Amino acid sequence: MKNTALTHIHEALGAKLVPFAGYNMPVSYEGVNAEHETVRNGVGVFDVSHMGEFLIEGENALALVQYITSNDASKLEVGDAQYSCMPNDTGGIVDDLICYRLKEETYLLVVNASNIEKDWNWISKHNEKFDANIRDISEGYSLLAIQGPKAIEAMQSLTSEDLAAIDFYTFKITDFAGYDGIIVSATGYTGSGGFEIYCNNDVVENVWNKVFEAGKDYGIKPIGLAARDTLRLEMGYCLYGNDIDDTTSPIEAGLGWITKFTKDFMNSEELAKQKEHGVDKKLVGFELNDRGIPRQGYDIVDGNGNIIGNVTSGTMSPSLKKGIGMGYVPKVFSKKGSKIHIQVRKKAIPATVVRPPFYKE
Repeated sequence: MKNTALTHIHEALGAKLVPFAGYNMPVSYEGVNAEHETVRNGVGVFDVSHMGEFLIEGENALALVQYITSNDASKLEVGDAQYSCMPNDTGGIVDDLICYRLKEETYLLVVNASNIEKDWNWISKHNEKFDANIRDISEGYSLLAIQGPKAIEAMQSLTSEDLAAIDFYTFKITDFAGYDGIIVSATGYTGSGGFEIYCNNDVVENVWNKVFEAGKDYGIKPIGLAARDTLRLEMGYCLYGNDIDDTTSPIEAGLGWITKFTKDFMNSEELAKQKEHGVDKKLVGFELNDRGIPRQGYDIVDGNGNIIGNVTSGTMSPSLKKGIGMGYVPKVFSKKGSKIHIQVRKKAIPATVVRPPFYKE
């Protein structure tokens, strides 16, 4: 089991560590609800250094990125970031990712920790016809997600950059916490604003300490992966391995907005047919109408008890104080307001299909 450069700090803080994607990761410190509220109302810090980073460089870098990803990377200016996915050749998704344009011919792909090897092999295979310069730099980089409505104010003293001027899904390579060349990206997985900070492993401990010193008066706290999951689910953000995988298409998953048919990309012809003719099943959000907690794998049933799908992600929403979740259902049940039931043990609990995000500020 691998450790991040900050594992010893998490241990000292009393974090509960669990194996995740081959790493010892902090799942919680003081409890999921308290940590969730810290991010929604203040500022919290996640160590997500287990994520993967690939550099794609050279005159054919854009051509490779365009072929392997569904979104249109030609729209990116230097300093822009873009949410995208890598379709496979059988209608599913290899992974979802964020693409950064660092320089004119340099792109950074940030991928899920559990998929680093699979993604690298997939990209390498398809790079044979593009011959871009690709490098896996995952092992040398750390990633801190500083999230919450107080993040800008709390972190401003650490940089000469005007943090409020960094628009959503853009980034700056700038000074931060006493170091130059740090990527400060206005991205995140929580829906409460903030930044993601990319830096070398050898400086991340100092960066972490300076972040907590700067945020002391703002009630800054370390946050674990359990709260990261409840925060992203309240926003209706997909989690690879739960809501999307090798068998679910971007169109079924409601990711048509990152699937651009203005270019040719892996399996684009088949996905274009899905877009035009529709799909048989769709990923929907739902809220329970009665008390209960929907869990991944629970059956979704119709009014007669027939199984029509299953829960891909579910939780008791700390913000809404009700059960929420996502799952794939036949198209006929996918409209907003549709009535479904979630089989929680022996009880079929009524639920209503809603359009995420569940949490709205």
